[in-house]
Amino acid sequence: MTDVFAWSNFLTALFPKLSLGISLPAWGQTAPILAATHELDADSAALVLPGVLLSLVVVYIASKIGGELSNQLGFPPVLGELVTGVIVGVSALHLLVFPESGAQSSDSLIIQLLQTTAGLNPQSAEAVFNAQSEVISVLSELGVIILLFEIGLESNIRHLMAVGYQATIVACVGVAVPFAAGTAGLMLLFGVPAIPAIFAGAALTATSIGITSKVLSEIGRLSTKEGQIILGAAVIDDVLGIIVLAVVASLAKTGEIDVMNVIYLIVSATVFLLGSILLGSFFHNTFIKVANSLKTRGGLLIPALVFAFVMSYLGAVIHLEAILGAFAAGLVLDESDETLELQKLVLPISDMLVPVFFVCVGAKTDIGVLNPAVPTNREGLIMAVFLIVVAIVGKIVTGATVFGQDKINRLAIGVGMIPRGEVGLVFAGIGSASGALSKPLEAAIIMMVIITTFIAPPLLRIVFKDEPALVPESGSPSLNGDNESPFIVESEMVKQSLSQNSSTEKPE
Repeated sequence: MTDVFAWSNFLTALFPKLSLGISLPAWGQTAPILAATHELDADSAALVLPGVLLSLVVVYIASKIGGELSNQLGFPPVLGELVTGVIVGVSALHLLVFPESGAQSSDSLIIQLLQTTAGLNPQSAEAVFNAQSEVISVLSELGVIILLFEIGLESNIRHLMAVGYQATIVACVGVAVPFAAGTAGLMLLFGVPAIPAIFAGAALTATSIGITSKVLSEIGRLSTKEGQIILGAAVIDDVLGIIVLAVVASLAKTGEIDVMNVIYLIVSATVFLLGSILLGSFFHNTFIKVANSLKTRGGLLIPALVFAFVMSYLGAVIHLEAILGAFAAGLVLDESDETLELQKLVLPISDMLVPVFFVCVGAKTDIGVLNPAVPTNREGLIMAVFLIVVAIVGKIVTGATVFGQDKINRLAIGVGMIPRGEVGLVFAGIGSASGALSKPLEAAIIMMVIITTFIAPPLLRIVFKDEPALVPESGSPSLNGDNESPFIVESEMVKQSLSQNSSTEKPE
């Protein structure tokens, strides 16, 4: 174990600026991984690993319990992971707590267990706690990078273009209206500073394609005009949202709004994504040749991860975000014929790392700040109500922008854009990690994500209740198999619906 720390000291001295793109404990800081272990003796340092292992046990048990219960109730498993994260975190059980949430080693039940069972001395407890928390935060970073890579893999630009300009208009309005209303409202009505208000406004722009596509498939509306516009707009919304996230996250690093810097970020993010897409047709041939030439295990997966991490690095070094690079990498690799196989190979890695991110988001959220019995918390509750209203109304109005379409359910299109789901949690988690959000505002954003995700599925069923469901084609039920990744299911459903449209649509 001491050899590991010796290497850590050597690498820290050699690369003093070493960091991982998204510095989750405090953005913009350059503390090396396991920096806290430098304060430990060898015996205490050896207890960092048991602390990390116990933390992962808590994460995985919490994620499975929450995910299974949520799934049985008909809601996305990610919501269960978030809720159980809140339960095991600073709000309740204190099994998984972090220094950036204001916790100390004495607040962590895992550290107390190490003191009782492994002989951890009280003098070293704080350093072990900090090191253990830092490792979990790094795993959480990797989880969100893998998540955005996976989302990129299931997004297909060519199929999105087939949906047409209607989806693009809906997506643009669905980003602009909630962002503007949320940001302006927080600043004018609540006196929230510009940076936190912009971050909250950015969180309002998200749309979860996973939740919407699942509900549309279940009610037989996936291949309708409404379904195609909703799905296309949701994916374009994700692309726009990633750009917005890159901009506001970089603003959070500097702490100020520089108009020229914002313009640079928008242009660079757009060029970065478009450049990646344009290079996709060239790169995928090279990627396939390299993957086919490798005969050992991981011949397809390892080159893909290398490319994703390199793109993440490039996204970080040009002052965007690592997650934008991961998303772009997924878009590029989606051009390859092996995309579905690659999605299945990424799935176990995603299953291992992504729950760490979502459970940590919940664990770091102190819902006690929304307790109405405490007078100082009432403003946070009012902000949560405001954000929920803006989140719902800001997406419903998108349906009114659809024109030139007779007998189309515009309300259904707006409702289909409401759920924030896992995409909204990405915004909330990164906003929390940046330190830009106050505890009441952070909790208010989490509440907005939960409420909008819970209400969207029943609302979609209601707005479509008077319309006959379409009978899915033979073979389509397999897309809803319990063993499939939601991202693979989404990708296949979107491609199936769009190919159906292109083959059956007749000129008027």
